[in-house]
Order: sequence, then structure tokens, then C-alpha cells
Amino acid sequence: MALRIEDKKVIVQEVADVAANAISAVAVDYRGLTVTEMNELRANARNSGVYLRVVRNTLARRAVEKSSFECMKDVFIGPLLLAFAKEDPGAAARLFKDFAKVNKNFSVKALSIDGKLLDGSQLSVVASLPTRDEAIAQLMSVMKAPITKFVRTVREPHAKLVRTIAAVGQSKTD
Repeated sequence: MALRIEDKKVIVQEVADVAANAISAVAVDYRGLTVTEMNELRANARNSGVYLRVVRNTLARRAVEKSSFECMKDVFIGPLLLAFAKEDPGAAARLFKDFAKVNKNFSVKALSIDGKLLDGSQLSVVASLPTRDEAIAQLMSVMKAPITKFVRTVREPHAKLVRTIAAVGQSKTD
């Protein structure tokens, strides 16, 4: 079914708005997927905060112009599914990595983070990026470690003295 020019403009504007606010993008060749598998993928994307859209390549090229994902324009060949992660840079990559384990008819063409184009083989690297909460937890543990070690070091001589006195007292009562 042919799209009217007004419909095309709406699609381009919608994808451009999402691309302007997104952190990362993934382009995937979805040939060979069944309708049930696509519906499952869409449901998983909604649950993980990933915007998922099948867009014609010419419309996708126009949508990503003047955005940080303009580097992906040359990859838009053949039937593609675009995914934009809005909050977590690894969300779309994790979604597709998990989905590719179950579905073999699925190949990642390219990824883009912060204006840098990555090959589809980098999917597992991007998917291993920590979420925001995990990154904050890691940072807090690194910040807390020197203080904890200092407290243990300062406390140890007193504890050693108490243990020595207790051992001497125990040996005198025996």
C-alpha cells in the first residue's frame, strides 16, 4: 500500500523526534521472522523502554539527518527494523542479543552510540554496558572502598589489644 506524502512526513517527524532524544540506535535485518516473533519482540521492547519501528529506508535516512545517528544512513539497505534506546545506551542491544539467542533468522547490521557507528559484531560489547543503576552502584562501591579500608585499619590496633588482653585473662583463669 502506497503512503501519501502527509503520512510519510508524519513518520519521518516521529522517527526524527525519537532519534533526537535517543542515546543509542540499532539497525536490524528482520527477514525471516514470523508475525508472532515480531509481536514478541515489540512487547519486549515496550517493557524495556526501547522504541521499535519498521521504516522505509528513504524515510529513515531523512529522519536521522542532523541527528547523532546520521552515521547510520549508509547501512539502511534492505528491510530494516530500527530501535532507539531512550534512557539506557545498552537497552536495545540487550533486547536484540536476548532475542537473537532464540531466533536465528535475525542479524544486527549496525549500532550507533554518540555519533559513532559500530559494526553488528559489537552487539555483545554494547549489551554488556551497565544500566544507570548498576553504574551508580559500581561507582558508589569504588568510592566507599577507601573509607572502609581506612576504618578497618584504624580499628585494628584497638581490637588486637582487646584480643591480647582477653587471651592473657583466659590463660590466667585456666
